[in-house]
Amino acid sequence: MREEDEQQSLFKDLRVIAFILVLLGSVFFIQPWYVPGEGFTTDLNYGLDLEGGSWLQIKLQGAVTQLDADMNILSKKLIEDGIDESIDIKSIEEDQGTYSVTFTTEKLVTNDEIDILAIGQSNIRRSNNVSNVILYTSKSGMISSYLADRLTTEVIPEATTDGTEYEIRTAISQEDLSDLMAEVGGYIVEDIRGNPIYKEGVRTETRDMTKEILSDKINSIGLKDIPVKTVGDDYILIDFAGIDLATAKDIAEKPGKFEIRIATTENESVHAIYGDEIQSVGIAGYNDNDGQWFTPFTLTDSGAVALQEVAIETGATRNPLSHNLIMYLDDNEVYSAPLSPSAAANLDKSPIYSWQASTGGDEESKKKAEQLHIHLRAGALPVNVELIGSGHVDATLGKQFKTQSLIAGLLSLLAVAFVVYRRYGKPEILIPMVGTSISEVIMILGFAGAIGWQLDLPSIAGIIAAIGTGIDHLVIITDEVLYEGKLPPRKVYISRITKAFSIIFAAAATTIIAMSPLVLMGFGALKGFAITTIIGVLIGILIARPVYGKVIHEVLESSGNKNKE
Repeated sequence: MREEDEQQSLFKDLRVIAFILVLLGSVFFIQPWYVPGEGFTTDLNYGLDLEGGSWLQIKLQGAVTQLDADMNILSKKLIEDGIDESIDIKSIEEDQGTYSVTFTTEKLVTNDEIDILAIGQSNIRRSNNVSNVILYTSKSGMISSYLADRLTTEVIPEATTDGTEYEIRTAISQEDLSDLMAEVGGYIVEDIRGNPIYKEGVRTETRDMTKEILSDKINSIGLKDIPVKTVGDDYILIDFAGIDLATAKDIAEKPGKFEIRIATTENESVHAIYGDEIQSVGIAGYNDNDGQWFTPFTLTDSGAVALQEVAIETGATRNPLSHNLIMYLDDNEVYSAPLSPSAAANLDKSPIYSWQASTGGDEESKKKAEQLHIHLRAGALPVNVELIGSGHVDATLGKQFKTQSLIAGLLSLLAVAFVVYRRYGKPEILIPMVGTSISEVIMILGFAGAIGWQLDLPSIAGIIAAIGTGIDHLVIITDEVLYEGKLPPRKVYISRITKAFSIIFAAAATTIIAMSPLVLMGFGALKGFAITTIIGVLIGILIARPVYGKVIHEVLESSGNKNKE
């Protein structure tokens, strides 16, 4: 009767209950099953080396530099190319970084024509068949527009403590950039040592944006859990497990389908424009006037006209609150909001080329604006990229690696069981110890299944390392619990088990600290190995080891391996 009471008390222990619940939850996320004809299956995700598939290595092309130019030559070049007519610049004045360029031209120039140039705001007056124009602009905006037009790419200026830094999102050599700037009386700025401020590559923020766009695009078409990894500021690695090389290249290079529609009734809407009518997308910003985060974008001529026509036809210009402007990416709604009253009034009279999609004023709205920036690009990457490496891992080879990994894990457990039995010679110690190790493996796999972590060879190595670390800890517990081969009196037991866990926690902390730099700074194999090892250690010290200490005490006490008080 006493044994029955003790066994019952074991299952009333909160640590044991938590252990059992976590173990059952892990089995649920692993979902082991046998399918006739296919064999044993699980819901786990496997990486490229275990599943087979393809990998791509991409280099981000670009340059980061500081530039200057002659505003007279630059303004004349940009405006004449934009309006396709010669101009006569009367004056250029500068006030705290804002330039006012006054010029005349015989062409009938409208505000819309100047707006399309995206170089500033204009004030136009027509007299004696001559257009008198005052353009309010900035040098950085003019230089960015000039380079963007000549290189057919985005050029993003950013103010720094040393001046304005330009990120050119395509490949261009220092020599070619110098020649291009010389056409507008410009040059590459030099540092205090006389060296040109120029480096190949892109900013870290642009690299991360490219990675996010690739991840978002891959996930939007149902290919979840495809790891997109960055290496330095210029390289991105993508593993497409289970996908052939041709499909992988198509996924990485093909943009998504972006569409803007206008709601007609509560559940219906009509098509306005597709993503190819979006000429450019600006960086998400904050509007101090209305306290809103927003994402700016510009439409092409045909896109602006098409959007205006649909807005008028649906009544959105007359009753904007009843007709939301809705954006879709690959048929998934990513934004919906009514036109502002001012935008509706202007759209009723003429097309609008420059738009701002507002998302709200809080921190969450900032994230939505940044995400919308990615969606508006329709999966198009912010920089030109060069495919510098690719490869394919045969599915048969991947299956072979998976089988070999399983065999390696089983051999590790058998080796551990043999060593433990040789050391203690007691099945009542061997079974709980090996059982605890197996349960830890199940919990690690369950965690991987719950978060969608891809298991690859380094991850399997991490699990095996966690088994070894776990056995070390279990041996420490067992050695401290046993006193002259038997269970010591309770006071001695508590003292020794406390000592054992102080050693275990110190050892676990050392392992976690040693692996943390690999998680923060490593990539690929190193990062996967480190994460899996840390997860295994945490599961062990927080869940499995305390339960083992309780179980081994009860087992030894029940089997009569106890010293007298």
